[in-house]
Amino acid sequence: MSRTTHWIGGRNVAASAGMIDVVNPATGEVIAQVPDGTTADLDRAVTAARAAFPGWAATDPAERAHVVGRIAEGLRGRAEEIATTITSEMGAPITLSRAAQAAFPVAVAASFAELGKDYEWTEHIGNSLVVREPIGVVGAITPWNFPLQQVVSKLAPALLAGNTMVLKPSEIAPLTAPILAEVAAEAGVPAGVFNVVHGTGPAVGAAIAAHPGIDMVSFTGSTRAGRQVSAAAAQTVKRVTLELGGKSANVILDDADFPEAVAHGIAMVLTNGGQVCGAWPRMLVPASRQEEAVELAVAAAAAYVVGDPADEATRIGPMASEQHRRRVNGYIERGVADGARLVFGGPGRPDGLEGGAYVRPTIFADVAPDAVIAQEEIFGPVLTVIPYNGDDHAVEIANSTAYGLTGAVFGSPDRAMAIARRLRTGQVDVNGAGWNVLAPFGGYKQSGNGREFGRHGLEEYLETKSIQS
Repeated sequence: MSRTTHWIGGRNVAASAGMIDVVNPATGEVIAQVPDGTTADLDRAVTAARAAFPGWAATDPAERAHVVGRIAEGLRGRAEEIATTITSEMGAPITLSRAAQAAFPVAVAASFAELGKDYEWTEHIGNSLVVREPIGVVGAITPWNFPLQQVVSKLAPALLAGNTMVLKPSEIAPLTAPILAEVAAEAGVPAGVFNVVHGTGPAVGAAIAAHPGIDMVSFTGSTRAGRQVSAAAAQTVKRVTLELGGKSANVILDDADFPEAVAHGIAMVLTNGGQVCGAWPRMLVPASRQEEAVELAVAAAAAYVVGDPADEATRIGPMASEQHRRRVNGYIERGVADGARLVFGGPGRPDGLEGGAYVRPTIFADVAPDAVIAQEEIFGPVLTVIPYNGDDHAVEIANSTAYGLTGAVFGSPDRAMAIARRLRTGQVDVNGAGWNVLAPFGGYKQSGNGREFGRHGLEEYLETKSIQS
């Protein structure tokens, strides 16, 4: 078992209070400990970040872009260590950890390094010089489902913009944050520009949101916690960006390639055990073809092996914690109790996996659009198949939740695009189009505000000044 420290002012800082256990959810074994941070630890980190801000903000943007590029290279060089660390701390299958958990952060950092080469930091509008400047000290609060990607998606644009940062990683999956701190220092990030304070949300997270020395908070997590962050941050009128929950719809039209659409939809609800804010847990299908869709979905889901995340044959590992396993299982039980038709999986652990935080991948059919399992974010490998009658009905159902983060439409290109434009959500994939690292990502409604990635993501971390002459 390893013991981790805070990273403040360019050096390791020991815990000032107790420690938090980091548990492997596949085994229940304690694999590490991180500090249970305090407000005094946070104050120290904010002081370091504020002291480092003037020098970093004055650094030439081209040099800042080079540093971000070197972070990408440093992460690439430690990819296997990152993958195995994430698999052990939150249960992502090792193949997914290599392909996504370790690789996505490299792509994100590299994209910002490239963006920084050509970005126009100033523009002229009439007699005004419009200048884009860093905000100051950014407080970042990140979740456990993609622990490194979520940090890099904030750190790379924040650094490129000239800000300094204090990070609180999730206490459930905190072990790549020290790796990132080492990589950043080796890449040339000056002491105090990037700081890591471990701890819980109610302690360190809440203190970041309220701290008068922090100029901006970037939060990714649940909608419930996002509301609390916003309320605390309002007292100092700091900028807040929120990337919150989702209950996204995969709308399959009657002229879609059904085998492709259903298989793609299953992948988007079972990957990472469904612990993906941008998953598609609602599959909307024409009522006349629901049974065809269900048959395809069950066959596709049966190919997803549940088991030891360190085994390369595994496609679904445990939930990230025992607490989360109980939550997901509770929703499955609720679906059964409310009368949804269970066609695959169900409550309880999978056969042969009596220990560990495992749940059964589960599919419900004939789900009412207003059912609890169709409205609330489960954040697990649970698919609800919802029948509809006509395009207008499909759009109505797709837009009927409090969320609006992602979504999908499968069908003839023009018709699918027309439906996509009617969905009240921040991103829509048409016919399985791939992820674009330069396109803005973020939500409508209670899925949050602000955008990540590309130019739009960079500009979240910039102030705008007009100088008339």
